Amino acid sequence: MAKKKKNATKRILVILGVLLVIAVVLIVGLRASGIVGGQERATQVELAEVELRTVTQLVTASGNIQPEVEVRISPDVSGEIVELPIAEGDQVRRGQLLARIKPDFYQAQVDQASASVLQSKASEAQRRADLLNAELELNRQKALFESGAISQAAFQTAETRFETMKASYEAAQYSVQIAQARLKEASEQLSRTTIYSPMDGTISILAVELGERVVGTTQMTGTEMMRVAKLDQMEMEVNVNENDVVNVALGDTAAIEIDAYPTRTFSGIVTEIANSARVTGMGSQEQITNFPVKIRILDPHNVSFDASGVDDVVMDNELPVASTEMPNFRPGMSGTVDIYSHTVEDATAVPIQAVTVRDYMQLDEEYGGIADSLRIQGEEDLRRVVFVVDEESRSRIVEVETGIADDSHYVILSGISVGDQVVTGPYRSVSRTLEPGELVEEQEPPRSGRMTSN
Repeated sequence: MAKKKKNATKRILVILGVLLVIAVVLIVGLRASGIVGGQERATQVELAEVELRTVTQLVTASGNIQPEVEVRISPDVSGEIVELPIAEGDQVRRGQLLARIKPDFYQAQVDQASASVLQSKASEAQRRADLLNAELELNRQKALFESGAISQAAFQTAETRFETMKASYEAAQYSVQIAQARLKEASEQLSRTTIYSPMDGTISILAVELGERVVGTTQMTGTEMMRVAKLDQMEMEVNVNENDVVNVALGDTAAIEIDAYPTRTFSGIVTEIANSARVTGMGSQEQITNFPVKIRILDPHNVSFDASGVDDVVMDNELPVASTEMPNFRPGMSGTVDIYSHTVEDATAVPIQAVTVRDYMQLDEEYGGIADSLRIQGEEDLRRVVFVVDEESRSRIVEVETGIADDSHYVILSGISVGDQVVTGPYRSVSRTLEPGELVEEQEPPRSGRMTSN
């Protein structure tokens, strides 16, 4: 009997302990939610004020430096290089000798064509003499026929011989023209054994050596021997994504950063936008569509010094900047370009992190959501919004229309006004957890560092 009483008492104590634990948990939860035990707890957020500012939209792309003008030189004739007076990096002038191909074969072709011309002219002279004899004979036979001394058949024979000699003479004249044309072609081929610079510039690439044989054709490109480029007129060719190229226009300014000059920024201007795209990874999930855009580098660069003694030598005191500061750009150098595509002054702007996308299907009707009767499971109503803090320090969700953006701010076209306080962080609160009507307070900025004593 005493044992049963003891067990009952123990059971009651266990039940009371469980109830006590449940009560403590409920009280702690209610206090945390602000329902009981004090004032509603505010959510810590980061705030920013809507302001007027100038916003410039940027299009960023990467690419490589190349000369604006670069001429590839290939021979029109084949043969061995017997003269190559230049080296890679040399400065050349228009009309300067670059290379000479062995001319022996082409000189023989010229000599042969010249002989053919002389032979054709001799044949032409002979046919002309035959024509004159045939004409004299025709005139004599004509006089005899008119006097009745010869028959009509004899006269017609003389007439036929004259027409034959006339045709032979014309054929001989055409033969002379053909021979002269062949001579001209052979002379042209001979002249092409000597290659001259088509412009002032620098030998940017020299792909052949003295004594090397090259292949040249008149119908297609032969062996590429060298390139002559204007290295003082460089540009950046960058690949702009298809989504951004619509924001780029001719004449847009740009800031250029070259990897070889990490501490400097150069100015540029858009000079060319391709109409056709460059597609990589076509047909795969990694397909990328870019459009080549060319940006001229406006800062002085690659000013060279000619030590050959010509009259237009560039001296130190003639340079726009000190020679030690003049950048030396080389074709193929990589870099990044920020193109300033569009600018809006005095625009209503908010930090980028203040703008988020929320599903209005998940909001209560009193906060701008739709009625429960109109909710369709599985559908979304995504809208671009910001959270504004009202006079009672409560969050209010506002749908906004955005314009262009730079790297830190969005232009707001409608929805909020200058002076409004918007929530900019933390990111999780703005994008997910913060709800309309929630009590908020500004989070204290983190301390910059510890105080140091003198």
